[in-house]
Amino acid sequence: MLKDMQKLIRNNQGMSLIEILIALTLMGIAGTFVAGKVYENLQEGQVSSTKIQIKALGDRLTEFRRDCNFLPTTDQGLDALIDKPTGGRECKRYAPGGYIKDGKIPMDPWDGEYIYESDGKTYEIKSLGADNAEGGEGADADLSSKDI
Repeated sequence: MLKDMQKLIRNNQGMSLIEILIALTLMGIAGTFVAGKVYENLQEGQVSSTKIQIKALGDRLTEFRRDCNFLPTTDQGLDALIDKPTGGRECKRYAPGGYIKDGKIPMDPWDGEYIYESDGKTYEIKSLGADNAEGGEGADADLSSKDI
């Protein structure tokens, strides 16, 4: 047994250059698949996060409507959830401190602003997605409160 150990210690030829290149190539291919899956999961997470934020903003608008008996107009925008609107209809029971705790309208996960449109009775909140442009597919697709 001692002789076998000595033989093993003396035999330290290592790997050839071709064996090293093959190993690196296989690791690179495996890394590509892993990175692709991670990126795909990141995109799915951003879309899910956007839907959650749109739903939360819709809930705040419902509270605003409950107190004020109308929704903020497009001109008043989502800022009406932070500061009492001064133009248009007056809200006599506006919540002290507004309807968003930190006093800031969140940005979508791609650092874009949410688009708010309302006639005072119905509303739509939209995110333009990863490309920050109308339309698109996948992560670039627009997300709307009407579709959630």
